[in-house]
Amino acid sequence: MLTQTQIEEYNRIGAIVVPDVLSADELQELRRVTHEFVQNSRTLSTHDEIYDLEDSHSANEPRVRRIKTPHAHHPAYGRLVRHPGIVSVLRDLWGQNIRFDTSKLNMKSAGFGAAVEWHQDWAFYPHTNDDLAAVGVMMDDMALENGALMIVPGTHRGPVFDHHVEGRFCGAMDPSRGDVDFNKALPLTGRAGSITVHHVRVVHGSAPNTSSTERRLILLQYRAADAWPLLGFPDTLKVYEKLLVSGAGTIEPRLEPVPVRLPLPPAAAQGSIYENQKGMKRRFFEKAATKPASQPVK
Repeated sequence: MLTQTQIEEYNRIGAIVVPDVLSADELQELRRVTHEFVQNSRTLSTHDEIYDLEDSHSANEPRVRRIKTPHAHHPAYGRLVRHPGIVSVLRDLWGQNIRFDTSKLNMKSAGFGAAVEWHQDWAFYPHTNDDLAAVGVMMDDMALENGALMIVPGTHRGPVFDHHVEGRFCGAMDPSRGDVDFNKALPLTGRAGSITVHHVRVVHGSAPNTSSTERRLILLQYRAADAWPLLGFPDTLKVYEKLLVSGAGTIEPRLEPVPVRLPLPPAAAQGSIYENQKGMKRRFFEKAATKPASQPVK
């Protein structure tokens, strides 16, 4: 599935875009199902176990910013977990033994979709090694204007940055500390049906959607089967083993000398990353220009 050039690019910058992984029929079904979920949110006035809502959500104008664990709520999403194109890409990066983690559908509606501040996924769920990645399935064309995911290249080879405020986890980096040069950020742009793959340690974020088009991105989290979560897993080993999407599991974790900073004490605002980041004192996307100088990854 991947060329040697793509593998080298992933290893060098921490992310790639792979075009045309989903078919037109698969995209049509995902869009239809997602529209139904949004319409069903009209009855809600606050977040629940499925929906994370924009602050401006109402029954007349339903505004959903995230569908939580979509793979567990509809088979159209669930089929993506073992999509042969996605699994093939991950095998090329890590080998045969791969385990699924969880999923989310982040939605940036035209003109108001919320930003996600700069962070590393690694700060949320450190493992015994860092062969972990999030696969983003583009339901819409993704461009800088509609809030494409952006990564800071090479940061997956550096430290795990502080994601705390006043000693408490907040799920984001303080942009005033100057840990990273955000002007070097690369947007991961592409056509609907493409996928992004970004390394668990790469610094990334996304600006608000300032365009007239939607931006819906399904994020599927995966890990090598010998990467074990340092904070444990919520169910039995038998259930955990059912998350394998390729190859075989192991009870011998691979231990690598990777930097770790635990997400403790937990965020004051619990829930999704949007809620966690309410604990921030300083934000990047409220003041900074959203157009980085670097060329997009397509």
